[in-house]
Amino acid sequence: MSIGIIGSRGIPNQYGGYEAAVQELAPRLAALGHRVVVYCSHLQTFKEKTWKGVELNYQYNPEDRLGSSGQFIYDLNCNLHSRKQCFDVILHMGYTSDSVWHRLWDRKAKHVCNMDGMEWLRSKYSPTVQAFLKKAERWAALHSHLLIADSEGVLQYLQKKYPTPLSYIAYGAEIPVSFDVNHLSTYQLKAMEYDLLIARMEPENNIEMAIQAKIKSENEFPLVIFGNANKYGEALKETYGHHAAIRFYPANYHPEVMNSLRYYSRYYIHGHSVGGTNPSLLEAMAAQCRILAHDNIFNKSVLQYGGRYFDNSGQLCSLFAQNSDSVVSRNQIDENIRAIRNKYNWELICKQYEDAFYRVV
Repeated sequence: MSIGIIGSRGIPNQYGGYEAAVQELAPRLAALGHRVVVYCSHLQTFKEKTWKGVELNYQYNPEDRLGSSGQFIYDLNCNLHSRKQCFDVILHMGYTSDSVWHRLWDRKAKHVCNMDGMEWLRSKYSPTVQAFLKKAERWAALHSHLLIADSEGVLQYLQKKYPTPLSYIAYGAEIPVSFDVNHLSTYQLKAMEYDLLIARMEPENNIEMAIQAKIKSENEFPLVIFGNANKYGEALKETYGHHAAIRFYPANYHPEVMNSLRYYSRYYIHGHSVGGTNPSLLEAMAAQCRILAHDNIFNKSVLQYGGRYFDNSGQLCSLFAQNSDSVVSRNQIDENIRAIRNKYNWELICKQYEDAFYRVV
């Protein structure tokens, strides 16, 4: 098959969840003998034409000048180029700035859309944008040949709302083979003497809730936060950056470093409240973290009984104050590893995507 992938900013991953998934999926599909083309933003610092057997096609993306609205032009450019490539299948990673161009989608190809979460629930969007995102979701759902739900919560929602065929395919994670405690010294950290939060700086990830809980707990161990740079993140730094218990660091995309930081943390805080299967939660499970997760259907469908849950700063504050071994047991951690190995491994997920593509071709 000839497969095009639209909707990520490109690979290797320099941004977030979609890119992390494409980075794992695309080379595996190529290794199975398929032609795979990943569309990439021209803003990517990696400029090679191929990566691990995957063709990389760079398209103009004015996001650096126009902000998030530039993504619409980027997706338009990707879709226009894809019309000339004779793809059998085009995988759309999300619909936010893509489905508005559905009339320009290549009619000879079959379109498979990973629907992610309910984007219109994100609190960072105004009511006008939320209304548009509901329309964008509908366009994607009604003009695709197959929808991919990456969590059981999203699957249930889509089944009730749209007639389009559906497949449930989760994201995956790699179980690290080793961890290096020496990476902690870069951040002046000691094993089991810090709590960790890794997320995009967005309100719905409940970063401020975690910060407030940590400060209120008066716990001696710092809350270490890794995230991307944006206005919301800068506002949090300005408000809380002076506090000794809170440490902010820019996003780090080196897996060996971040997996070691995860493994040696006392707690890993996963505050995401909107979306499907979040890659960072799977990565925390794979790295044997003691996970404290926001209480919602998306996180519970993945983590299940493998951690503890909170839905306000008071509950999280109470968990911060307790001994980690009494909060999350070794048995829970082992269950998380089994889930990654048996349900969320990339080899299995790649085969599920390949089967889904054959289903529509």
